[in-house]
Amino acid sequence: MGARSGTATGDVPRLFRVILPVSDIERATAFYQRLLGLAGKRVSPGRHYFDCGGTLLACFDPRADTDDFDLGPNPDHLYFAVVDLERVHARAVGLGAEILDPIAVQPWGERSFYLKDPFGNKLCFVDERTKFTG
Repeated sequence: MGARSGTATGDVPRLFRVILPVSDIERATAFYQRLLGLAGKRVSPGRHYFDCGGTLLACFDPRADTDDFDLGPNPDHLYFAVVDLERVHARAVGLGAEILDPIAVQPWGERSFYLKDPFGNKLCFVDERTKFTG
């Protein structure tokens, strides 16, 4: 039996939430509020959620939620499509984020830049007019 595409019934899964490990929820909240230009919402002592176009970005500090474990940074980039790439880049620079690659057009056509947040998570911001969808 082959895999169903889900298009016949409209039952296509959508990405609901992405966990972004952080070690200081207050610092992460302040950083992401400024970087994303969103207030977000604190949902527990160690979780602050940002609605990114219907997918929740969940900054998660296990220790602040009284869990007895730590999490390292995500192993690869999270990608965000944005309307004004220069504005987001300027905010990232102003926040002191480590810019890994400046704004550039990638070989596959996306105009983007790469950075690392204060917790070691790698992010990429892509100009939504150029995002490659495969």
